[in-house]
Amino acid sequence: MEYVTLNNGVKMPKLGYGVYQTPPEETERCVREAIEVGYRSIDTAQAYGNEEGVGSAMANCGLQREELFLTTKVWISNAGYEKAKASIDESIRKLKTDYIDLLLIHQPFGDYYGTYRAMEEAYRAGKVRAIGVSNFYPDRYLDLCHFAEVTPAVNQVETHVFQQQKIAKEYMKKNGTQIMSWGPFAEGKNDYFNNPTLKEIGEKYGKSTAQTALRFLLQSDVVVIPKSVHRNRMEENFNVFDFTLSEEDMARIEALDGGKSLFFSHYDPATVEWFMSIV
Repeated sequence: MEYVTLNNGVKMPKLGYGVYQTPPEETERCVREAIEVGYRSIDTAQAYGNEEGVGSAMANCGLQREELFLTTKVWISNAGYEKAKASIDESIRKLKTDYIDLLLIHQPFGDYYGTYRAMEEAYRAGKVRAIGVSNFYPDRYLDLCHFAEVTPAVNQVETHVFQQQKIAKEYMKKNGTQIMSWGPFAEGKNDYFNNPTLKEIGEKYGKSTAQTALRFLLQSDVVVIPKSVHRNRMEENFNVFDFTLSEEDMARIEALDGGKSLFFSHYDPATVEWFMSIV
């Protein structure tokens, strides 16, 4: 396993297991299998509705709590100081733990300044080892950095070979924030798994398209959390530390970057209205 050291000295695995869209009734099994495969970082969120399953898997996996790195996120409906503060304690209860390793604001909507104050308080109280944000574009990320007392340790944003976040990464690096990818496979969009460049490069190393894409992100200093409910895919996604892409192959994959989201834009009013409609 490879690790990154966050801006407060906390070590975080560069490869983790995500449970977005994992059904609550399957979450415990999936997380336990992921841990058996070798994953030590688990990423969930209040909005996923499966924190309890993650907590049960961690409690019953046979490992000590400190051997695992746990991430969760505060949802929009819990935005604001008081609601966020209560939701953090509720997440800790559901996760059957005494602390959260990394706590993020899930979306930059609602009173996220109040949310962040509650997170800073939880951080100082030892309930959380590191705090950060998710889906914060450079403008809102820089605004929060300027006014926050604790600089975000992580910003989890859509990052994959077709959206490499090159500009956002520059500002995160400048301010000491680690980029973390959600959707490292873009949920298969753009015929991801049949991309000729990824397939050709992967064949050279005896690796799949998915493994090649993950290795590219890892070598680009991006933390990744691929998700699968199938153990064989969990194993495949985990086996990405036994090869290194050449500079030439890295450059070929860098050229795939379109610089745009394949999902949504927070600059689009229709997208913002949609987020507000589901709160």
